[in-house]
Amino acid sequence: MNELKLESLITLLDDPDDSVFNLVLVEMLKEDISIVDRLEHIWETSFEKLVQDRIEFIIQQIQLKDTKEKIKNWANQETLDLFEGIFLISRYQYPELKLKSIQIQLEKIRKDIWLEFKNSLTSLEKITILNHIFFDHYKFKINHENTESPQNCYINRVLDTRKGNPISIAILYTLVARSLNLPVHYIDFDKSPLVGYFDKDIAQMVHGEDSQHILFYINPSNKGAIIGPKEVDYIQQSGDLLNSRHQPEPCSDRTIIKRLVEKLTNDYKQTGSLEKVSYLKEIAEIL
Repeated sequence: MNELKLESLITLLDDPDDSVFNLVLVEMLKEDISIVDRLEHIWETSFEKLVQDRIEFIIQQIQLKDTKEKIKNWANQETLDLFEGIFLISRYQYPELKLKSIQIQLEKIRKDIWLEFKNSLTSLEKITILNHIFFDHYKFKINHENTESPQNCYINRVLDTRKGNPISIAILYTLVARSLNLPVHYIDFDKSPLVGYFDKDIAQMVHGEDSQHILFYINPSNKGAIIGPKEVDYIQQSGDLLNSRHQPEPCSDRTIIKRLVEKLTNDYKQTGSLEKVSYLKEIAEIL
C-alpha cells in the first residue's frame, strides 16, 4: 500500500461511524504483515484514543491473518516440523514471539543433556539422564494448580514458567528427545499422552509399522516414569487412565498439533473467550 492511500485511510479512523471503520479494516486486511511497522509508528504519534484503539485492533487482525496463513502453509507441507507447528500456535497468542528465542532455550536444554551422554550408555540410561535434567534440573511439570489455563499450551509460556499441561509437556519432552537423536515419538492418548522409545528409525513408525519394536514408554506427566508395553496394554484395557479408542502407536506431527489446538479450544471455552474459540476452530479446519 502506498503512503498516500495509507494516510487517506488513517484520516478516517477518527470517524465515529463504525461502517466507515469497517471499510478501512477491509482495505487494511488486504495488506501483509509488513504494514504493521507503519501502523505501529502511526499509533505512537497519535494522541486520540479512538484512533489508537482502532489501530491496535487492525494490527491484531492483520497478525491473526498472517498466523493463519503461516499455519496453512505449514499444514500443506509434505513433511511437517513439530517445532514449527507448536511455535505457530504460540504465535497466535504472542504475535511478537521470535523463533530464534525459543530455539535458543531448547538448545540450552539439549546441550545440558548431551554433555552427560556417553556412547556406551543404554537407551534406558540416556532417558534417565534426560529425565533428570528435564524434570529435576529444569523442573518442568504439570500445572496442577491451573490445569485448564490456555497459557499451558504455549511453548514460550511453558519454557518461562516450567509448567504446562500433559499435552504441552509431552510435546516439549518429545522435541528435546528428538534433538538428541533419540528414537522417540508422541503417543496419542487423550488424558495422559506418552512418549514411546523405539529401536528403529522413528520415520518408519509414524504410519504404525513395526509397532512391536517399541522398547518402553515414558510418561512425561509423571516425571518421565518408564512404563513397559505390557503395563500400557493393561492400563488401556482397564480404561483407568488412557482412552481405549487410541492404539499405543506413534502419531503424526499433524495429529499432535491437532490435539494441542483441541486442548486450547476447550480451555478457552472454559474462560468464555468465544472469539478465540471461533478462531481456533478455523485453525482446526486448516489442520
